[in-house]
Amino acid sequence: MTSRIEQLFSLAGKSAIVTGGAANIGFAAADILAAAGASLAITSRSMVKAQEACDRLANQYGSPCLALELDHTRQSSIDAALEAFLDWRPACDILINNAGGGSGASVAKLFEREPDDIRAMIESNLVGPLLCCRSFGKSMADQGHGKIINFGSIAAIVGRDRRIYEPAGMLGQPIDYAAAKGGIVAMTRDLAGYLGPMGVNVNAISPGGIERHHHPAFVSGYSDLTPLGRMGREPTDLEGAILFLASSASDYVHGHNLVVDGGFSVWK
Repeated sequence: MTSRIEQLFSLAGKSAIVTGGAANIGFAAADILAAAGASLAITSRSMVKAQEACDRLANQYGSPCLALELDHTRQSSIDAALEAFLDWRPACDILINNAGGGSGASVAKLFEREPDDIRAMIESNLVGPLLCCRSFGKSMADQGHGKIINFGSIAAIVGRDRRIYEPAGMLGQPIDYAAAKGGIVAMTRDLAGYLGPMGVNVNAISPGGIERHHHPAFVSGYSDLTPLGRMGREPTDLEGAILFLASSASDYVHGHNLVVDGGFSVWK
């Protein structure tokens, strides 16, 4: 007999797509959805990376997985991915809208930052996710159900103290990244108003800093600013929030930005 807990969180019979699902938070999302029983499509700009991620999940969980090459800033690429997905499965039940990125190798300081880098950041972190919502959200509205989870950031809700970056020799966070992630949170709320009457849940997750082989000086500085005293851990600190919003456990949660940051954004 299936328990109430299993019924709440099971994704058996569901089909999901994770943009930018080949690494980091995207792969953490794909992994927990596969563990919960979902059939998955994983996208990456690199087909090789998408296929490698699919192979890992298929080997571990035996779940169907479709690798897709996607440039989420190009509408034609999104349309092709949606068509391929619907050829593979009859409906898209869950969109994890994760693709984007940080500053990369660009100068992060606003006065020195190239305008083209600013535009590229906003294109990747705001325009691309919006275009994915446009295409996959339309498919969900047509079928009368679906769940969209957009990835924001605590950068959307608090300013950063750049002094914790400098001792570690890090580039820091560009202002345009915060602007794009702020747009994601606002987009999520308004998209919830738009798609809710069509049967589609829309929510966001805003992670805090995730420790990924950072300089010890940065980890120490960031941890000192966090009530729980540490940076986030991947995947363990995010997978519960992802599964909650993807599953029927959150069917009445709508237009919400779930902040997963160890209290970073509430402690001054």
